[in-house]
Amino acid sequence: QVQLVESGGGLVQPGGSLRLSCVASMFGFDLYGTRWYRQAPGKQRVLVASIDRNGTVAYADSVKDRFVIFRDNAKNSLYLQMNSLKPEDTGVYFCNVYRSLTFWGQGTQVTVSS
Repeated sequence: QVQLVESGGGLVQPGGSLRLSCVASMFGFDLYGTRWYRQAPGKQRVLVASIDRNGTVAYADSVKDRFVIFRDNAKNSLYLQMNSLKPEDTGVYFCNVYRSLTFWGQGTQVTVSS
């Protein structure tokens, strides 16, 4: 059974940084594409960043030049380095891995507030 566990969220002031981690308990992690999503209160879940199994990355316009997505296949791990955080980055961040099936983590809360 696939399990994804996110960590690294918390409360941070505007302009601060956080690094989110997602550890996947699964075989063949390196064959899956991976994504980070954010769900703000009362809003739909939106795609923040993705990195496919070949290392190709993509970002939402709102986080370009501030966030960096990367993965370590040897550790079955996905990361999101978030810099210059803004209040609008607040939400629950979910890790996602996909191939023929899609799997989700339980999410980690990020709150950007002074």
